[in-house]
Amino acid sequence: MTPEQVTLVKDTWAQVAPISEQAAELFYGKLFELNPDYQALFKGDMKSQGKMLMSMLNTAVTSLDKLDTIVPAVQALGKRHVDYGVKDEDYAVVAQALLWTLGQGLGDAFTDEAEEAWTITYTTLADVMIEAANEQAA
Repeated sequence: MTPEQVTLVKDTWAQVAPISEQAAELFYGKLFELNPDYQALFKGDMKSQGKMLMSMLNTAVTSLDKLDTIVPAVQALGKRHVDYGVKDEDYAVVAQALLWTLGQGLGDAFTDEAEEAWTITYTTLADVMIEAANEQAA
């Protein structure tokens, strides 16, 4: 990621953070629309799940300029997702739901450049999770 992309992700996240509860609802609504089978993966309270998602995203975004500090936590998250039944191909669906949610929350501020920066961010983190998950499953 370029420094400009890091700044763009941080700046756009700052606009989403105040509406994180609504963003989480939009995200999971879209995720379940894209694949209704995912609902079975979530056993607990979705409001709490949304808070955990937003907290994790906040940690990732605030650490973008020092990603090495969060790699162990991201790897652990990937390993935990094996136990939930998450497969490699599921990460692309999550990306689709996340980018859609950001577009809804940011409106015109979700420019092509912002979408590209977020895509790189998500792909970077998802790749770490997938690699750790595959090591866990092996």
